[in-house]
Amino acid sequence: MKYPCIITCLLCFLCSVFSTEVEAWQTDENIIFGVHSKTAPLEWRNNGVDQGFHLELMSRIGQMTGKRIIVRRKTFQQLLADVNDDTSSIDVIAVVSPVTIDRQLSQSDPIYATHAKAYTLQGKEFIHGWHDLAGKRVAIKKGAFVDVYITGQPQGFVRVDVDLYETGFMQLIAGEVDIVLAENFVARRLMPHYPSIRSSSDPLIYGAFNFVSNSKNARLMAEINDALRQLKLSGEYDRLVNKWFGTGREKVDLSNTQQRLLWAATLVSIISALGMLLTGYISHSLKKRTHALNLELAQRKRAEHQISRLSQQFQSVLDGIPHGVTLFNRDCVSLWSNDNNNELLSSSDFHFINGDIFQLNKTLIQVLDSQTSLIADMAYRTQFWQLQIHPIGNDQAVILLEEATEQHNLRQANDEASRLASLGELSAGIAHEINNPTGIIIHAIAFFNHALKDLQQATDAYGKQNPFWLIAGLEPQLAMTELNQSSLTVEEGAKRISHIVKDLKRYALPKVTTEHQLLDLNEVVKVSQRLTANQTKIFRLNIQLNEPAPMIMGDAQQLHQVLINLIQNACHASKPATGDDSDCDTITIETNISGNRGCLTIRDTGAGMDSTTLQRITEPFFTTRRSCGGSGLGLSVCSRIIKEHMAEMQFSSRLGQGTKIKIQFLSVPDSIKALKLSSLEQDT
Repeated sequence: MKYPCIITCLLCFLCSVFSTEVEAWQTDENIIFGVHSKTAPLEWRNNGVDQGFHLELMSRIGQMTGKRIIVRRKTFQQLLADVNDDTSSIDVIAVVSPVTIDRQLSQSDPIYATHAKAYTLQGKEFIHGWHDLAGKRVAIKKGAFVDVYITGQPQGFVRVDVDLYETGFMQLIAGEVDIVLAENFVARRLMPHYPSIRSSSDPLIYGAFNFVSNSKNARLMAEINDALRQLKLSGEYDRLVNKWFGTGREKVDLSNTQQRLLWAATLVSIISALGMLLTGYISHSLKKRTHALNLELAQRKRAEHQISRLSQQFQSVLDGIPHGVTLFNRDCVSLWSNDNNNELLSSSDFHFINGDIFQLNKTLIQVLDSQTSLIADMAYRTQFWQLQIHPIGNDQAVILLEEATEQHNLRQANDEASRLASLGELSAGIAHEINNPTGIIIHAIAFFNHALKDLQQATDAYGKQNPFWLIAGLEPQLAMTELNQSSLTVEEGAKRISHIVKDLKRYALPKVTTEHQLLDLNEVVKVSQRLTANQTKIFRLNIQLNEPAPMIMGDAQQLHQVLINLIQNACHASKPATGDDSDCDTITIETNISGNRGCLTIRDTGAGMDSTTLQRITEPFFTTRRSCGGSGLGLSVCSRIIKEHMAEMQFSSRLGQGTKIKIQFLSVPDSIKALKLSSLEQDT
């Protein structure tokens, strides 16, 4: 009696399906559904059959609205063009829209949520937010919801447009981009094919799938929304979601799986039928055994699912940590690692910040024997790291590596700022205390010079009356010559002190906004060259001025001071001509335009500087010419003037090969904008 019932049910089911198909084909109205994705479980083709969540949902909506669904597959860019074209045959497509931004086209209620994240190569740093994208090359799929989201917003990264997310992944492997911002479902499909790529951020953009159509189909979109809401209210939408997304994995080959399950079910049914025909006892035993096995299998699946979920969560957390984490045993064997920067531990360039050699084996044994954690600052080439070794029991220890280059540089900058601030305050006090007595000396020595001129005649007359008269044990004429020379020496020394005091006062003064004007950089060079002509005449001077002349915003007098100081330093470092011009050093001054920025370069072929001197040349009071009267304030004042002009001064030098100083000024529009911002900050 059971078999006729089963056959009857199958016939009824086939009839209902057939009648439904007939009704669909007899419908006068069609909905052309544009499909582009190859991403399971949304929409893809398997063995020539279109399937997926979007396709089944749209098919069900077509049944409810009495319309026939016709699938058309095109590229993503073609579908975007069609849906914006009122004359196109495409009626509806499924796309992702950011949750905070609506597309201009007519779109349905949200269908299913998704998100986009950053993807990088294995071992690269974790992306904590949009600020970590600054300065990086980021691949964006043209027209995708990531493109829609960032369009019109400020971007601190270099955008690289691609036609497909897969193109972005290939460019990432080739080193043409640093990061790919990709939609979750597509990235999950692609990552098994690109094992060197990993997910490197939490969701940066949240979006939702929507059905989208152009304005001519507003009535059609209203019908789709009504059908979609009915499906949600009836619970059929939840059934579809559970069918396509319930397992939490992509369904790449669902048709083959269904076929295998169908064959397996058929085989089981045949075996069961034979068993039922052979003996009821065997049937009863099989049922009991099957029930027990099903219970055990269900329990194992639940346990495996929980273990797998916890393992994936734990692994994703460890992989997401940008710092190196490694577990070692006493024999220095790595038991586990997240493979982030752990190659430093075996590098000979990795050492303690005080210069002591780092030996992993020795340090690890010391920590385990003492059972005391070690936290130390380390250096690796130009980077700085923090090393932490924590014992776990007597035989294992965990090593944590965290890059601390930025923190180290900030500490150094803070120490430098504090030291310079102290020097500034000290300079102001010294300048004030020295200035008054220096002025008195200069005033007095001027009086002595006039007095000596007047006393010369009296000395001559008295010397004739008294031939044996001496001044300080010297003959009158010799004594007057010595007095004149001493007076000139004192005056020159006092003026030197006054000049140093002026430099100190300028260095110690707070920043004062100067009225910058439009300047010809070539004219600044010509004026400075004329003022230093007496010093440069004994050298080979090469002046190369760009035409048209670079135009900058600045203060001409201050820039003359900077260039004169740099020319004088080049003269001090160069060898003058001794008779043959080929035997002297060359000083080159040139201007040029790089991009839209004016550049000034001063080069000499003189003595050059070592790296230690090069790092300190802009420090106040640092000089290599102390014995020759250098005060060490010239370049520090120049550096301050250049900073006030919002320009950059770059030094490069090698011993015996000369020195090059390059100054880059902002373009005129950027300079004006920066001056306005600086003025606004001071007013505030």
